Amino acid sequence: MSLKTKLKNNSLTIGSWLTIGHTSIIEIMATAGFDWLTIDMEHSAITLDKAQELILAIQSKDMDALVRVGKNDELIIKQVMDAGADGVIVPMVCSKDDAERAVASVKYPPFGKRGVGLARAQNYGIGFNEYKEWLNNDSIVIAQIEHKKAVENIEEIISVDGIDGIIIGPYDMSASYGFTGELDNEILLNAILTVEKACKAADFALGYHIIKSNHIEVQEKIDLGYSFIGFSLDFFFLGDKARDEMEALNNE
Repeated sequence: MSLKTKLKNNSLTIGSWLTIGHTSIIEIMATAGFDWLTIDMEHSAITLDKAQELILAIQSKDMDALVRVGKNDELIIKQVMDAGADGVIVPMVCSKDDAERAVASVKYPPFGKRGVGLARAQNYGIGFNEYKEWLNNDSIVIAQIEHKKAVENIEEIISVDGIDGIIIGPYDMSASYGFTGELDNEILLNAILTVEKACKAADFALGYHIIKSNHIEVQEKIDLGYSFIGFSLDFFFLGDKARDEMEALNNE
């Protein structure tokens, strides 16, 4: 079953975030059983040419390769899609217009306005027709909900044709309310509850990026009905394990 179908059916998928631009990280994380990996081009030093290399590595391990682009920009989205990404996570989607712009940047006319080029995604020119069909049926567009304006407009955002799911970014959302990083703030929790209620009422794929490498928090979100879960980041899995084991050793 494709990721597109899983999102449509609200079936559970769990992925993680890549910020370290090396294929060895992907090979290691693939052994964990993730459904997808997201290449973070917003908060990392990963470049476009490196992203294409990572996309290929992810897909070679039978996972979907998503890219969290740096901003909702037609050129950036076109470039990562031409590099062969299975889809994009678009930050700071705050309105219906933002959501429509993200979809239009992924899709060719008449469904969007993406320029047509021949690159890796189109098998360097010999697979254009197959790619065009895939693009219409299986490409992924995830709106990142991470601002108070997005909370206010959530029902309109998830109504946009071509938006396959949303993922809550708690840190930027907290910043938009004026208390950066205070994830237990009641205002933030109520805002997240608003998003949850809207998605559940529409039977729409609800996602969350859990920063800590803690499976208990993942299970809590699953129990709340989240189906598109970003489970931590590469450097937290590495760092948390190293720190925990060294702490345990020092306490012996």
